[in-house]
Amino acid sequence: MKKRKVILNLFLLVCTTAFAKGDVTLREAFADKFLIGTALNDRQVVTNNEKLQTLIKEQFSSVVSENSMKADHLQPAEGQFNFKEGDLLCDLAEKNNQVVIGHCLVWHSQAPRWFFRGEDGKQVTREVLIQRMRDHIHAVVGHYKGRVKGWDVVNEAIEGNGEFRKSQYYRIIGPEFIRLAFQFAHEADPDAELYYNDYGMDSPAKREAVVKMVKDLKAHGCRIDAVGMQSHVSFDTPLDEYEKSLEAFAAAGVKVMVTELDLSVLPWPRGNFGAAVETNFAYEKQMDPYKKGLTPEKVKEQTDFFAKLFDIYLRHSKDISRVTFWGVSDGDSWKNNWPVHGRTDYPLAFDRNLEPKPFVKVITEMATSGKY
Repeated sequence: MKKRKVILNLFLLVCTTAFAKGDVTLREAFADKFLIGTALNDRQVVTNNEKLQTLIKEQFSSVVSENSMKADHLQPAEGQFNFKEGDLLCDLAEKNNQVVIGHCLVWHSQAPRWFFRGEDGKQVTREVLIQRMRDHIHAVVGHYKGRVKGWDVVNEAIEGNGEFRKSQYYRIIGPEFIRLAFQFAHEADPDAELYYNDYGMDSPAKREAVVKMVKDLKAHGCRIDAVGMQSHVSFDTPLDEYEKSLEAFAAAGVKVMVTELDLSVLPWPRGNFGAAVETNFAYEKQMDPYKKGLTPEKVKEQTDFFAKLFDIYLRHSKDISRVTFWGVSDGDSWKNNWPVHGRTDYPLAFDRNLEPKPFVKVITEMATSGKY
């Protein structure tokens, strides 16, 4: 085991040293292909760590807040808005000449509890919820008008079987809540791009439902610029179906965004749950096999998988406007605690020391090879 670890350390040292000696950054490599982005938490936005500051600035052309632009953070109580952290993100992005994406306006998972209840504790009427949704979207999108390029307007409204998620938005308003959300966002900022965002996009049933949604929005005169494929992928993600979804969304007349990219190297208790945040399992040692680091075999498997993914992205670059990693480095990834709390995962482009993974060199060379 010690010999294997020494081999891995030498392998990583060679790759990261080569990168440090002049390889192009992600931002440079993909400049003429699509935006390359990262999600930032509030601590990273205001960090004094110079290495992290430089990495964020030099490697990424787009940023999105991990949590500070979600409804429960922005409006924890009715009419009481907290724009501080989102404003700081915009300040950083403007300083770094980066594009800001807003995430997200309407999502069942991190909506404030008061949103769906009246003062009497009972469920609000359809009319009240529509008004609250309108007021929230107008206030948020209006506040960031001119600073945010585009918004994930609705997040995760379709189940894997293609049916509407029976969220409180759906139960109280009906499927029209999606169209209304896009309408309200466009009213608040006619120049902002508007997106639908979801996980598990390799599902044929979800693919068909999202295409139908896009066509329905367009038929009703709504603006929709892109579909976001979250891409919380695993080694068993069927990339043929994944690519078919990308092609289907582009054929529906919208751009495609890879919005929350990460690749877990850990085993799943029962298949890939995408980003179903309500899912959780008890910790078991056998589900956390890389506490002390990845094996050379697993590093190669991860590198090969990302090469396959980016081959898809580069071949379809005319239809893709953004690829965003969901986090900067492994140590900050949500995958360390989901769906099993306390595990050690390695899902992102930069390791816990803020050094680039071997696959970063591979994909930057692909982007600048002249092949695509």
